Amino acid sequence: MSVVRSKICGITRIDDALAAVAAGADAIGFVFYAKSPRAVSVTQARSIIAALPPFVTTVGLFVNASACELNETLDAVPLDLLQFHGDETPEQCEGFHRPYIKALRVKAGDDIAQACRVYQSASGILLDAYVEGVLGGTGEVFDWSLIPQGLSKPIILAGGLMPGNVAQAIAQVRPYAVDVSGGVEISKGIKDHDKIRAFMQAVRATA
Repeated sequence: MSVVRSKICGITRIDDALAAVAAGADAIGFVFYAKSPRAVSVTQARSIIAALPPFVTTVGLFVNASACELNETLDAVPLDLLQFHGDETPEQCEGFHRPYIKALRVKAGDDIAQACRVYQSASGILLDAYVEGVLGGTGEVFDWSLIPQGLSKPIILAGGLMPGNVAQAIAQVRPYAVDVSGGVEISKGIKDHDKIRAFMQAVRATA
C-alpha cells in the first residue's frame, strides 16, 4: 500500500501546529468559519503559518464564504490549498487561483462518483459524515462501505477518525489521505499532542 497522507485540521495554536508537524503530518488545516468552535482569525493563522517549517501544506477551510471574504483572507494569509465545506459550485471553487478540495457529507443514496465528476477541477474530494445542520467537524463516523472503488479523484477520508480506528479506516477505504480534528483534541480547537502522535503512528503503520 502506498503512503497515506494526513492532515490535522482545526489548528488554533502554534504549539499544536508544531506538534502535528513533528509527528509527521503533511498538512495543517485552519477553519475560517466564524460559527465553528475551531475558527481562527487572519492574525492567528498568519502567526501559526509563520512558525511552520518548510514543506508543510497549509489548508484553509471555508463554508459558503463570499468571494470578497475569501479574497481578503487569501491576501492576508499564505494558504496553499482551499477546502470548501458548503454548497459551493465548481465554478465558485475555481475562482481563487489556488488548488482546492471539495468536501461532501456522505449519507446513504449519495452518488459519490457523480460528485467526483462534477468537481472535476478539484485536487481531491473529502468525504465526511452527514449530520443534519452540521457542516463538518461532526466527530461522527459514516458507513465507509458507501464509498465506491475506482473513483476518479483522490479521496480524503474524514469524519470521526481517531487513533483507535484510523488503521481500520485506511485498510477498508484505501484513501489518498486522512483528515482528523476532534479525534486528537482535549477540547474543541485545543489538540492533545499524545493523541496526535498516536494517530500519526497508526497512519504510518499502515504503509
